[in-house]
Amino acid sequence: MSEQKAITQYLLDFLDYSEIEKGLSSKTQENYTRFLRKFFNWLNSVGLASLKPAALSAEHIWQYKVFLSRHVDPKTKKTLKKSTQNYYLIALRSLLEFFVEKDIASLPPSKVKLAKDRSDKEIKFLKLEQLASLLNSPDTGTIIGLRDKAILETLFSTGLRVAELAALNRDQVRIKNPGQDLEIAVIGKGSKIRTVYFSVRAVNSLKAYLDVRQDFDEALFINYRRGSARSNHSRRLSVKSVEDIVKKYVKITGLPVMATPHTLRHSFATDLLNQGVDLRTVQEFLGHSNIATTQIYTHVTNKQLRDIHRKVHENRSL
Repeated sequence: MSEQKAITQYLLDFLDYSEIEKGLSSKTQENYTRFLRKFFNWLNSVGLASLKPAALSAEHIWQYKVFLSRHVDPKTKKTLKKSTQNYYLIALRSLLEFFVEKDIASLPPSKVKLAKDRSDKEIKFLKLEQLASLLNSPDTGTIIGLRDKAILETLFSTGLRVAELAALNRDQVRIKNPGQDLEIAVIGKGSKIRTVYFSVRAVNSLKAYLDVRQDFDEALFINYRRGSARSNHSRRLSVKSVEDIVKKYVKITGLPVMATPHTLRHSFATDLLNQGVDLRTVQEFLGHSNIATTQIYTHVTNKQLRDIHRKVHENRSL
């Protein structure tokens, strides 16, 4: 077995492993680089720059967790949220998993315990009457209004992530007959392919929008800024543009919830669970790799059940 290097010198090897053997996207590798550099910087700051994997101990992990819990973000001037601390710890655990795979003696990955987050994740979602107001708010007398209505209807009907929606092309959406639903394949996080479903209402909105398109841009949703039509580049809407469109209609509608495209995804998932769809199926619809990610929505439906139970029993006289 070759002599070990310092932990800080394994970053490039780890990134190659992440790309080739784990198939992680360049964005995920970029995030892991950022998260691991914080650990490396901490090692430097406490005089452990030359620490080798075999010398890494549970006490080192504990001290690093203490550092993360007390670290003040220079931008927000606040300590890191538990969820943010866990991003750094997950990256470190992945590095230790790499050591295991490459037979590099080190601390077991299981020794990196995630920070406990006692607060329930708050899921923002829209009630049906709020959704109706939002979906009907665009002025469909204009091509921009037709586009925006198609965007809103698609987000709620499919549960697509905003980046997945922005990446859609016209040739993916083949509408043969109005009044029928539609299903297409999309590539989501981690390059996973899944099927998403458009309701009749969403299909009709898309058809109304596409019927008035006179351009040849391959993107399904494009911008109409002045001068953009004369450009040789694609006019595809960016993720930020879609977010701004949703924000615009939230303000127009006067909703109490500051909804985003992800709020519509939450609303899609919550509505499915409220209709009795099982959690595994909702996981498939959303494209979650781990069902634990989908389980955050049970907080919402469980609370609704609790409220119903409380209301029934408070009004009952025995």
